[in-house]
This record gives sequence, C-alpha cells and structure tokens, in this order.
Amino acid sequence: MSKSWSIDSWRKLPAKQIPSYPDAQALKGVEQELGSYPPLVFAGEARALKEKLGAVAEGKAFLLQGGDCAESFKEFHPNNIRDTFKVMLQMAVVLTYGASCPVVKVGRMAGQFAKPRSSDMETINGVELPSYRGDNVNGIEFTEESRTPDPQRQIKSYNQSASTLNLLRAFAQGGFADLNQIHRWNLSFVDNSPAGERYRQMSTQIDEAVAFMRACGITPETAPQMRETDFYTSHEALLLGYEQALTRQDSLTGQYYDCSAHMLWIGDRTRQPDGAHVEFLRGVKNPIGLKCGPTIEEDDLIRLIDILNPADEAGRLTLICRMGSGKVAEHLSRLVRRVQAEGRKVVWSCDPMHGNTVKASNGYKTRAFDSILGEVKTFFDIHKAEGTHAGGVHFEMTGTDVTECIGGAQAITEDSLSDRYHTHCDPRLNGAQALELAFLMAEMIKQERDNVRDELQASA
Repeated sequence: MSKSWSIDSWRKLPAKQIPSYPDAQALKGVEQELGSYPPLVFAGEARALKEKLGAVAEGKAFLLQGGDCAESFKEFHPNNIRDTFKVMLQMAVVLTYGASCPVVKVGRMAGQFAKPRSSDMETINGVELPSYRGDNVNGIEFTEESRTPDPQRQIKSYNQSASTLNLLRAFAQGGFADLNQIHRWNLSFVDNSPAGERYRQMSTQIDEAVAFMRACGITPETAPQMRETDFYTSHEALLLGYEQALTRQDSLTGQYYDCSAHMLWIGDRTRQPDGAHVEFLRGVKNPIGLKCGPTIEEDDLIRLIDILNPADEAGRLTLICRMGSGKVAEHLSRLVRRVQAEGRKVVWSCDPMHGNTVKASNGYKTRAFDSILGEVKTFFDIHKAEGTHAGGVHFEMTGTDVTECIGGAQAITEDSLSDRYHTHCDPRLNGAQALELAFLMAEMIKQERDNVRDELQASA
C-alpha cells in the first residue's frame, strides 16, 4: 500500500476482476471523455449520506440497500426504475412504521453494471470466450463479438445512469413519495399477495395518522418530510478506470469524491489490502462498503478497517457480511467480537443473497427465501448476543414480477422458475418477496430496540 494517495495511485498495484481490453488507446480515450462529463452525484450528497450512516452506526437508524443484481441496457425502462423505487419505498415505510426506526434508503441503481466473475473465460460446447462481466464491459450473448470488452459501453452506462438518477430524484422530491400516496405504491402482483394485504392494513393506519396530523396543521406543505424522501445510489467500484474518470475534487473541502455514486463498495473478490481497489477507495471521501465473506480473517478485517477508515469516522465504512445461512453463525460472531473489542465505528449490514445461491434441479441458478430469511435472523441474533447493532440489509431485488428466488408466501417452486426468469446474472427477490421480508425484519428491529430501551430503563 503506497503511503501517499493520488487519484491514479491504484494503477501501480495489482488489480483483480478488471477486464483486458484489446485496444488500450480506445479505453484511454473513453476514460478521458468521461473525465470531461458532469458528475453524476455531488460531494454534498455523499456527505449527507455519511452523516445518516453515522446514525446507523450508533444504533439510531437502519440501512436498507437494494436493487438490481446487474443493471442491463436491454431492461432499461422508466417503468422498471419506478417499480423498484416503489418497492424500496414500501419496504422503508414498513420498517419505519413497524419498528419506529428511521430508514436510510440506498439503491443498487444508476451504476450497478459490472460484475466480478469466478473465471475469466467461459466454455460452452467446446467454445471458449471471455466471461460476461456486465453490460458496461461486454454483452451476454455467447459470441466472440459480444464477449469482447468494449470501452464504448462505459459511455452508454454513464448515460443510462444519468437518466436513472434524474428519474429517481424526480420520484424522491417531486411528490411521488408523498405519504398521502401510500396506497398507490402497490404493484398489481404485490397487491394480490399476503404481504400486500398486510401493507394495505398498515397503509390505512398511516392514512389515519396523516389525517390526524393534518387536523393539527401538519401537512406536506408545512412538513416537507411528508412529501419528499432522501434516496441515494450505490454500486460496486469494479472498473477503476471508470471510477477515476468520474472522481472530482470538491471545491469546498479540497477532498476527492467519486461522483459516480453516493456510496461505493469493495467486493469480496477485490478486498486485498495491497490491491488496487482498496487503494483507490481509501482516498475518496464517499461512504464506502466492504463485502465480508466467510474466508475473511479477523486480523485482515482490522487491517482493512485501518486502511479504509483511519480516522474511525462513524458512517464512513459499512461492513456488508455475505456468509450464507449455513456459515453466518460460525463466522460472523468472531468478526463482530473482534471489531467490538477494537472499538471501531462501523455499520454492520447483512447481505443474505450472495452466500445462498444454489443450482436448481432444472439448471436454473436460484436462492431459497427460507435461506435468505434464515441468514437475516441469525444476523440479528448474533448482534443481540454481542450487544451490537444489526445496522442494515443488502438485497438483490426488483420491482418486476420475476420468478427467480424460490419460496416465500407466493410459494415459487423450481418448476415455476422458468415462468419469468429475467436476470442477467444472479436471481433477485421480486416485490412481494421483498415486502414479505420487510415485515419480518420490522419485527426483528422492533425487538432489538425494545431490548435496548428495557436495558436503559433497568440501568437508570
């Protein structure tokens, strides 16, 4: 790890999961072009998110991070963006109302294109081609032309991200998020699910509360929080040339911010302390995440925390744990205890998706709802036992009516996976499954907060 950081110091270090482009000059030209484009987000927005995540680290709020596994060019449509935003709003309202807890909403949107792969190459019927790494790298079609990394795709991903952000800001600040519209947030297929019925009942109770506040003179006009919401974006910082091109020096503080998203994270495959991804992200001042799989050792985690958050700022670093339902009990406790013993300020978040991917008997890659829920439950139980705060969750989900994860109240089976299996990469929760999880998590958060309150009263 170099002692001094610069915007391109990462280029001197080993970089995993970055594709090999056949035309280095074309790649350089695209990065220079991106460097002349406007930032997608602003430093002040990233600072605001860090402050909110600081409250999460202190146990005063909860992080809800979710969105697509990998955004695609083909499925880019305003209705898809709207529907995923709706589900995020629904989940946040369920958590806020059910657990009496502020919720920080961060989407895996407007930039989550690139995907790490276990192998650089893929072989089908004796033909070997580069693996699909996301639409901003290459195409999913198994042809030599499609699978050849093309830097021009980064330009297209920037433009799609800008359009997505524009629509998200309009939804968040333009009245779509008004609590008076809570009944209209339901999707048709969610509306007909058991979770949809619970949501309708809760919406009626919120309507009554809003009517009471209106009678007291508290309206969306006098209290903007009732008609607007804060919504932030995030993605894995995988293509470091793209990230560098969109990094800007803040005119107010002189510090560098990666303006491709409000929050960036480092994947479990690229978290080497002496690697390029850690080097780059240690120098930008955005809130950052670190994926922690079952192979990470306590000493390595503390070293990474020292590198990424040397000032021990609350809200700077989120540890996104992705163990798998069968491994979380074994591995998470030791990490929590060590970080707690060192007195480090971090947000603990649970990614119950990536450790629970299996192949169904019919060949489809899927995830079981019960395994996802099981990892979340164990995550909460461990933090309760260790006296720490279960700070958030990180889901791959979509607002479209897909059949990619089996189970849940909808009882999606292996046989029905083929009905609407649309993902470009990993299986996602649909809106009904995501909402069902939100109700279950609200009960867990409420129990955690009740336990903290009882302990404070007992010690008073």
